[in-house]
Parts: sequence; structure tokens; C-alpha cells
Amino acid sequence: MIPNVLTVAGSDSGGGAGIQADLKTMLALGVHGMSVLTAVTAQNSLGVQGAWELPVQAVRAQYRSVVDDIGVQAVKTGMLATAELVETVAELIAGTDAPAVVDPVGVSKHGDSLLAASALDCVRTKLLPVATVATPNLDEVAQLTGVRVESEKDLRRAAAAVLGYGPRWALIKGGHLPGDAVDLLTDGSEEHWLRAPRHDNRHTHGTGCTLASAIAAQLAKGQSVPEAVAAAKEYVTGAVAAGFALGGGIGPVDHGWRFRVGS
Repeated sequence: MIPNVLTVAGSDSGGGAGIQADLKTMLALGVHGMSVLTAVTAQNSLGVQGAWELPVQAVRAQYRSVVDDIGVQAVKTGMLATAELVETVAELIAGTDAPAVVDPVGVSKHGDSLLAASALDCVRTKLLPVATVATPNLDEVAQLTGVRVESEKDLRRAAAAVLGYGPRWALIKGGHLPGDAVDLLTDGSEEHWLRAPRHDNRHTHGTGCTLASAIAAQLAKGQSVPEAVAAAKEYVTGAVAAGFALGGGIGPVDHGWRFRVGS
């Protein structure tokens, strides 16, 4: 049986991030991707021109339709937009017997806000406690915890602050730091440092969505959290290296890079 993975996230009309990136990643990694749409964005390589969240009842109905009939082996969350949607999704995940990867999306690659300020506390108190793995980038760490990471040694402090809100594991993504792309995965007792060479490629739209979806795909296949994160990091590193120009701004990572290797 092919494992089933559910993404609960917003749509990116440009196809580089959001639901579209999630489903491409799941296909590339050999799992069946399913979706609960939380918001629609008008978005391209230059930024987000508009965003409209879906009603709570539409989000709940999509989730129940998929989970109650098909079932899921992992859930991934992305853009949730409002406090009401964050609370609803957290409640749904809490009632689902599957690992959950929470990407606490706050802003887009271009700096556009994708989460209402009023929803931050709900992310801290409702969503992070039900996460198997939380995957904030450094901007999201600062937004959620107030901890500002300026060097690699600050990653431990950031992880401790995120773990304080209750996820089982925290993956602090250090991609915005200079030097190698260094991430720290920890549950508060064991630590895993993940390093990859930095690729000189500005076309990195969708990196966070892609990483979280890749982790969820690997968890659905039965891997442990450290195994899943290591495999996901390898996949994303290749996708970033193959990122391509699209439109007049920042292009996406290449979700299908493995299909083209050697072709």
C-alpha cells in the first residue's frame, strides 16, 4: 500500500510553494498526497498580491472527508492564516492518530504576511503542542519566541524556546545564516545537526513547504523522526540546487529534480 499524507495549507497560484509544492513533493517521494485547502493566494515570483482564507466549516469538512474515509499516515500543516483556523486544525490533528509536521508559516519568501498577528498565540498554545515535529525558520522562531538567532550557537537556545511550547521535536532551520545550510533537530535530549553545502541559487521559493512535506512523507513510510528529517534535507538540498527561474522574481525549487538526474 502507498502511504497517504495530508497537507493542510494554502494555495500558491504560482505553483512554487503551498499546497502545490506539498503535492509535488509527496509524488516525488512515493506517497499519495491529499489536501485540505485553508486559503487561496494570488501569488507569483514577485510576491503575494492577495490572500483569502476559507471558512472554518469548509476546512473541517475537507479534513473529515479525507481522514474518515481514506485515512492518513502523516499530516503536514502550512499556511493557516487566522486564529480560528489554527485552533480548528489543531483540534483536528489532536484527534488523528498520525504524526504531524507543523510548518508555522508566518511570512512568504517575499516578506508578505501569511498569518494574522492575532493567531500567533494560538499557534503557540494550540498548534505546537500537537506537533510531532515543528519546523520554524529563523524569522518564525523570532516571531513565536522572541529569540533572535544570529549565529550557529544560538540554534540551541532557539530550539529550547520552541520545545517549550510542546512539540515532540523541533527542527530549527538555519538557512538564513551565512555559511553552510545548518539545521538543528532536537527533542531536548538528543541532538542532530544537519549540514549541507549552500548553493548559489536565488530560486528557492517553496523551500520550507517542501521540507515539511518531505518529512511528513518519510514519516508516513515508517521512518523515525531523525531518519525522516535527514532524508528530507537531502531531497530539499537537491531541489534547491536545481531551482529555476520563473517569471521576473524568485523562482521555485525543483520538486522533480530526481526524475531528471541522468536523463
